[in-house]
Amino acid sequence: MKIFLLTITACCFLFLATACGPPPKKAVVGQPAPDFILLDTKGKTWNLSELKGKVVFVNFWATWCPPCVEEMPSMQKVNAFMPSNQFIMLTILSNDQPSLADAFVARIGATFPVLVDPKNQVATAYGVTGVPETYIIDKQGVLREKFIGGVRWDGTQAMQMLVKYVAQETN
Repeated sequence: MKIFLLTITACCFLFLATACGPPPKKAVVGQPAPDFILLDTKGKTWNLSELKGKVVFVNFWATWCPPCVEEMPSMQKVNAFMPSNQFIMLTILSNDQPSLADAFVARIGATFPVLVDPKNQVATAYGVTGVPETYIIDKQGVLREKFIGGVRWDGTQAMQMLVKYVAQETN
């Protein structure tokens, strides 16, 4: 009886291990950032691979998330400060209504686009565990920084880090 149970258990484990397949790849700092194509709330298509040559700031957020709402004004200050020919800020809405996001960004005077990830495919590709999460992608398309939680983006350390990436030459 024990051998039978062990055999059944081993077969079940083997089936589960092979049926599930390998876990999906997640974004890794130092590796190329996962590419994506998403629409923003205004209907514009954004393709990450077309943004090579610029530093890309990607922020996953939601209007129901207090730390997200708190960091947005400092993000807008960064977005207004950085040279638009070398820097782009993309925000990706997570489990929220686009109309609420549009109303919020209009209220704070934000000029960055709000992209919609309706099936959370991009969030999954990046390994997002919650919001806010922010990813900094260099001009070559390599993921350089990952931040979990809210950040004061217009603070000295954050600005120095972003300016460093903007100042780097493209190869």
